[in-house]
Amino acid sequence: MRREPIDPSGLEWSRVSPKYLRVRLLGWLIGSLVWLVVASIPLVLRLTGVWDSFPPLPVAWALPAIALTSAIWRGLLLPRQVRAIGYAERDDDLLVRQGVFFQRTMVVPYGRMQYVDVAVGPLERAFGICTLKLHTASPATNAFIPGLPTEEGTRLREQLSARGEARLAGL
Repeated sequence: MRREPIDPSGLEWSRVSPKYLRVRLLGWLIGSLVWLVVASIPLVLRLTGVWDSFPPLPVAWALPAIALTSAIWRGLLLPRQVRAIGYAERDDDLLVRQGVFFQRTMVVPYGRMQYVDVAVGPLERAFGICTLKLHTASPATNAFIPGLPTEEGTRLREQLSARGEARLAGL
């Protein structure tokens, strides 16, 4: 994984599963089709004569064109967005990074973790991946790592929970 300017040096970043891209692409495809159909309704109503003057014909054509352009742009960004997600375990904290244009690297100290949650939706279950959610004392420092292989998510949950309990106990 490429080092970004905001990343600490000397870290080995772990990536999410490549299957996560398939899940995101499937969600993108479904969402894009729904938005394209909804945006095309005024055009269809204008062309069939149900609506005569509203909206103007150029606007009726522009709505599905904008929806399609937006969908294509989001679809082209998805592989890069998935590649940008990573995490790194250090002795005292966990780092989570994400973002392409607006990059974010979050440091979650083990001692601030209240509980670690593993969530699996229907699509994730079908692809054998999960989302790890880290809950801290402050909602602003909550973090999540999507697209982990189920075994890795389970391992991280147990390991992070144990580290968090040890830090809270002062060990």
